Amino acid sequence: MTSRTTLSLAEQIATAQEWWREAGVDLAYTDDAQAWLAAVSAEESGPVSPADVSPAPRHPAIGGDPSAWPRDLAEFQRWWIADASLDAGGTHPRIAPRGQEGAPLAILVPMPEAGDTDALLSGPQGGLIAAMAGALGLMPDELYFASALRRHTEMPDWSALRSGGLGEVLLHHLALAAPQRLLVLGRDVLSLLENDPAQSAPAISEIAIQGRQLPLLASYQPARLLQRTQWRAGLWQRLLEWTEGDTRR
Repeated sequence: MTSRTTLSLAEQIATAQEWWREAGVDLAYTDDAQAWLAAVSAEESGPVSPADVSPAPRHPAIGGDPSAWPRDLAEFQRWWIADASLDAGGTHPRIAPRGQEGAPLAILVPMPEAGDTDALLSGPQGGLIAAMAGALGLMPDELYFASALRRHTEMPDWSALRSGGLGEVLLHHLALAAPQRLLVLGRDVLSLLENDPAQSAPAISEIAIQGRQLPLLASYQPARLLQRTQWRAGLWQRLLEWTEGDTRR
């Protein structure tokens, strides 16, 4: 039997370092920022007064000053397209919400479809929603379509959008639209409306909007519903339960 020589700890470390050098790795990296420039010591610089500290730059809130937000739905829809503070730009066009105030059902989705050019949810996702609503006895002109983002966006930073105040804009939008029921499709949209973004399953609930309790049903975003038959079936069953005795089929 061949005996194996036991290396000391120092020899083991040296052997490991030599292996990494042979592999071409001779530096260690870290994601943490390092202070490479020598800082002046506190003794040399003296105490720092609040006046010497520049405040961090503040980015304007999404939508700007809430007191200037439109108080009329039609005006809000025009403002939604025109106001520069609502997004940072992108390659896809801005798409306005559509529908009438007081609709029996409002559908709130994360963003327009990639192919939307003139109307929100004009592609396969909108077709799925319209088909489900039609089975409940609701015609397309009885629906209110809205999106959290006004243009299709790849990998949006939902956390930054929430901290930037997009949820407040959406709540104001919903208050003006005043639907009888709200269907929210997308967990990220729920997080903007102060619901728990970590919830593991869709839920039936309510949301308070300017003192009014609005019935709310949440499910997966439309793109995912199109991918999973069982999720569509689950949403349809919850829609039936949610609107029991209130459908026009």
